[in-house]
Amino acid sequence: MGTDTRPGKLVVISGPSGTGKTSICNALLERLPNAVWSVSATTRPPRGNEVQGQNYTFVSPEEFERMRADDAFLEAAQYLSHWYGTPAEPARQALGSGCDVIMEIDVQGGVQVARRVPDSVRIFVLPPTMESLKARLEGRNTESAEQLRKRLAVADGEIGFARDSGYYRYFVVNDDLETTITDVINLVEQERNKT
Repeated sequence: MGTDTRPGKLVVISGPSGTGKTSICNALLERLPNAVWSVSATTRPPRGNEVQGQNYTFVSPEEFERMRADDAFLEAAQYLSHWYGTPAEPARQALGSGCDVIMEIDVQGGVQVARRVPDSVRIFVLPPTMESLKARLEGRNTESAEQLRKRLAVADGEIGFARDSGYYRYFVVNDDLETTITDVINLVEQERNKT
């Protein structure tokens, strides 16, 4: 940790599946000094080699509900019958010690964070075109044609909501990953210098 004791920035990265959000977040963690990952809590069971407290904090549905009742989340949402949420206290502690906290969340979570942390940096990642997004998702070979169609419809809805809601201040088109990463880092530093 440096001697700079200014609070860190809460950085929200959102966007449709297939736009490179995870790659952007990983680059921010590597390249921004004092950046930390926001570890979400979830009620879903661990997959493969996921590590408790590193990939997610795995909790029971009852524990998650208790945390929600205690207002312990910056944001929380249900997805495919499991709950996901961002615990507020670890984020507050990291921000208070000057760390930037990186979050990759959906637009509904982004809205909740915008309301609770108005000075958060909210960035929505766009594909160059819907055709390019379709090609990226098809290239994964992980979904049926019907699942792909649904995912593209969701992406279209997310993009429209993010544009119309006013909760996202910045929109970046991920045409070239390196350029996009540089643009996002510049936005975060610009926002940090405002405080």
